[in-house]
Amino acid sequence: MNMDVVGVQEVSPGYEFVAENSAVPVGYKQTEVGVIPIDWDAVLLGETGEALIGLTYKPSDVKEHGTLVLRSSNIQNSKLTFNDSVFVDADIPERIKVRLGDVLICARNGSRDLIGKSAFLDERVEGMTFGAFMAVYRSKIGRLASFLFQSEILKRQINEHLGATINQITNKSLNSFRIPLPPTETEQRAIATALSDVDALLEELDRLIAKKRDIKQAAMQQLLTGETRLPGFEGEWEAIPLGSLGRFLKGSGVKRDDAMSGNIPCVRYGEIYTLHNDVIREFNSWISEEVAQSAVLIQKGDVLFAGSGETKEEIGKCVALVDEVAAYAGGDIVILRTKNADPAFLGYALNQPSVIRQKSRLGQGDAVVHISAASLAKVIVKVPRLEEQKAIATVLSDMDTEIQALEQRRSKTAELKQGMMQELLTGRTRLV
Repeated sequence: MNMDVVGVQEVSPGYEFVAENSAVPVGYKQTEVGVIPIDWDAVLLGETGEALIGLTYKPSDVKEHGTLVLRSSNIQNSKLTFNDSVFVDADIPERIKVRLGDVLICARNGSRDLIGKSAFLDERVEGMTFGAFMAVYRSKIGRLASFLFQSEILKRQINEHLGATINQITNKSLNSFRIPLPPTETEQRAIATALSDVDALLEELDRLIAKKRDIKQAAMQQLLTGETRLPGFEGEWEAIPLGSLGRFLKGSGVKRDDAMSGNIPCVRYGEIYTLHNDVIREFNSWISEEVAQSAVLIQKGDVLFAGSGETKEEIGKCVALVDEVAAYAGGDIVILRTKNADPAFLGYALNQPSVIRQKSRLGQGDAVVHISAASLAKVIVKVPRLEEQKAIATVLSDMDTEIQALEQRRSKTAELKQGMMQELLTGRTRLV
């Protein structure tokens, strides 16, 4: 993204009053979509293009091959994906065959939060159509329109339209929404290009993060099984039961309502499934001293297992505490207090497929699955000597640190894009 060649037009510090208790900078005006440059217009979407509703098809029309129908599931994070594709064998009117530059919009969905999500349609969509619960906005400002649909400008109007009862947006409603529009195609393209550059950076970061995760996954498969040995290590690995690596404790207390009751760090069992992976890197629950009295103090070296879960396949997921911190474990957590073992190595190793299969067989229950300390103690894990455990854990931890840094960079870039959209799409900052 080369933003250093883009000029910025300064906004005059003077003000003109347009209504009681409101003011806009000189050179700007108040409109239905907010304050915009005086030479911009607040126009209806229907004035710059048209909204189309998609194909209605019967279940019998769905085939293994045919015309691909774009649906809500084909939009992920404002990007077009083809992970969930449906094909139909039907005559498709030319009008609703999607085109390069169209904006695909979710117009109706059981989840109201998904209504309005959108994606710009690129050259990959040739010959495709879109389903009846979707809409397409077709205009000469296509790329700019796609960013407007991602912005608060249109999100706010969509939410206001839905209100308390309406569960869809129609062609009529889409065409009635207003957008701020620069006066020239040159400025429209400049804004779209600047924001597209940020999108390109986000996509590159996504590819890099995915690549690093794949590399880490391969490294775990090789290092945690002894298939590949780090330099300087040799000798057979030992297959031993978890019960021989320490003693088991049981977490207690900490209801959901207690999770933000104070400033003492805590781990709840559900967070092991949703927020932690292999090693605890940050805490998400903070309890009061009163709540802590009914919880169990955990310490550096402990490995925490989720004692309850929804499926046998996920039961007993674990995470290791590797830092010196006074923290607590809530109920439905089984704690392994290790001895003569590296907790980070165990955090990685005990979430591997061979161990997951053992925990799955030991889980009890159907609607809610449980696994006990006695059952976990029987799980067999292959371990090398302590020094090799530490070396393997260091390699994997370094990979995690690199991935985390990339994820943080991506998050900051996404925030930058949101800020840029607010500035550029309202004309608060002008590109020249």
